[in-house]
Amino acid sequence: MARIFVVANQKGGVGKTTTSVNLAAALARLGRRTLLVDLDPQGNATMGSGIDKRGLSRSVYHVLIGLCDVVEAAQPSPDGGYTVLPANRELAGAELELVDFEERETRLKDALAAVDDQYDVILVDCPPALSLLTLNGFCAAHGVIIPMQCEYYALEGLSDLVNTIRKIHANFNTELKVIGLLRVMFDPRITLSQQVSAQLEQHFGDKVFKTVIPRNVRLAEAPSYGQPGVVFDPASKGARAYVEFAEELLRRLDGDAGAAVPDAGQDAAAADPVLGAAAVDPVLGVPRTPGGGDEPPVALFRVAG
Repeated sequence: MARIFVVANQKGGVGKTTTSVNLAAALARLGRRTLLVDLDPQGNATMGSGIDKRGLSRSVYHVLIGLCDVVEAAQPSPDGGYTVLPANRELAGAELELVDFEERETRLKDALAAVDDQYDVILVDCPPALSLLTLNGFCAAHGVIIPMQCEYYALEGLSDLVNTIRKIHANFNTELKVIGLLRVMFDPRITLSQQVSAQLEQHFGDKVFKTVIPRNVRLAEAPSYGQPGVVFDPASKGARAYVEFAEELLRRLDGDAGAAVPDAGQDAAAADPVLGAAAVDPVLGVPRTPGGGDEPPVALFRVAG
């Protein structure tokens, strides 16, 4: 059974697609059968995987509206070692067309179910805006990987995203949870970056991946050559960091698979007398802040100026 992860952030320009493409390539290098679903009409993950989005006869658009299945539309990344369900501008029209479909939010989930046994990991690169396309990604996924820069505005974007995931968890997909936060484009020379990173670790604990992706020019150059950075320059700091991240993700998944299910006594012990509910957030898997109500924990962050 494939594990399906959305790579998402409601703030643009945070390294979301770079993470999707390089994680897919790194997982493939580690021997995992990997499918990358490009759910963004810009098609950047498609182009970054070495596939010309302008020449597509079949794409994720055709899959979503029922004109073909995943096997017919998917293509191998020429150099990445993984498979891509590509996208282009045609996908933007799916928003209007899907409105008339029943269970329109589960179109991707249903399509991926048919290839569940063909892959170990499926990654979904979502557009930054909350839309029917993004909702399809969240409804299909078991978990969310959140790439984020260590800056103040990124914290605000994280607040919005956490609220969105909670609503989707409550109304559409009770399996959905945050797998972890990935710090990207990190520059240790910037004091604010260090402060925000420390705040994330303090509040989210193990939900913050230990691997940190540095700001790296080779990662930025790679898409113009139609290759993931992991392939374009395997020796670069950015490429090595993404391989380390893939290894950490796999260790985390193996740990989750072997984790014991809490019994009723454990659940009772976790009850919070202030919230009147489980003290552990069902989406984030970290303790809620007493008295915080529905306010996302990120909104409580204060970075020293």
